[in-house]
Amino acid sequence: MEIPDLVTQRLGDEDVTATVTLGDEDVVCFTPTRTLIYSGEGLLSDESVNVYDHDIERLAVSEGRRKTKFTLEYVDRTEKFAVSATHTERVLENLIDGVLGVAGMLDEDESVSGVYRFSELTLIITDKRLVKHIGSVVWDDDFEEYLFADVTGLSFEEGSVATQVVLSVDGRPQRIKAPNDEAPLLQRTLTEALCAYHDVQSLGELNTAVTTESVDETTATDSGLTLDEEITPLVGDRSSERENHTDPLATPAAEAEPVEETTATATETNGRASPPTVDRAAPADRAQAQEPTPDESHLKTVEQHEDGAETESETQTRTATTQQAAAPAIDPAAFEELQSQVRTLTTAVQRQNELLRQQHKTIQQLLDQRE
Repeated sequence: MEIPDLVTQRLGDEDVTATVTLGDEDVVCFTPTRTLIYSGEGLLSDESVNVYDHDIERLAVSEGRRKTKFTLEYVDRTEKFAVSATHTERVLENLIDGVLGVAGMLDEDESVSGVYRFSELTLIITDKRLVKHIGSVVWDDDFEEYLFADVTGLSFEEGSVATQVVLSVDGRPQRIKAPNDEAPLLQRTLTEALCAYHDVQSLGELNTAVTTESVDETTATDSGLTLDEEITPLVGDRSSERENHTDPLATPAAEAEPVEETTATATETNGRASPPTVDRAAPADRAQAQEPTPDESHLKTVEQHEDGAETESETQTRTATTQQAAAPAIDPAAFEELQSQVRTLTTAVQRQNELLRQQHKTIQQLLDQRE
């Protein structure tokens, strides 16, 4: 249509991107940053142009039987205008397009395909995304967006009162309810926008295409998956721990020697022999024990009384010597080393448990992505 001269004078360097005819000579013109409402000359008024910038904070829409009122809230002021109720949808779509563009929500080649309001839920469908806003106003900074590039499925579940739009994003379903009488238009617009983005012709082809893309991305991610240095394989880590931290309580196979059970010299007295004792001392201790001291030689030579019986003092001395020989000597340095190794093993086990928790978290994230 022909742009009124009064509007052309107010455009400056901008171009008109869309127009909505309100009837007679009245028209709404939209530029990337402004909305210009032209009112033709009437019996009681001259022609005029009202300009509304798109850099708003909030946008509210109030529909009546004959008129729809738009309230634009700026940082320092609030402005309003009204149009016929029959033109609400087209004016709202173009106004939202300009608002999102100024807010940096849209790319240069992106435009709004439809705006749908269900009570306090507003859905904005563009060429590349779905924007969801919940609140008494149509638009403010509190919103969610789902990029078409991340969509992995689309389906619709019709109920007795409302239809659920199930939009899967990165494998996670996002459910949106729409009244049954308005759901068909939303379904058609969203399906057409997604099909156009993924270059397919139907909903079935769309779901096949996005599912295949999702599987390919998951496969590529799995094939290129590498563990971080902090998350090492459990088997390899355990092998390393076994190599670096030998069990201090175990004797290496190469150094292990059979336990020799030596029977202490028993003095037969009246046909009786003293019970055998097991020498559990270390090899070095046994070597030293093979060279008895004079005191030990004296203790091992058991004297008998004239009646052939041992004295009580000799029996007690021999018993104490046997018990002392049976008890292994405790080296303080070896005991301290044992404690140090136990602390090292405890630290290693705690680190292994932390790595196990991290790997479990990583595996769970991979499973979530597959879903």
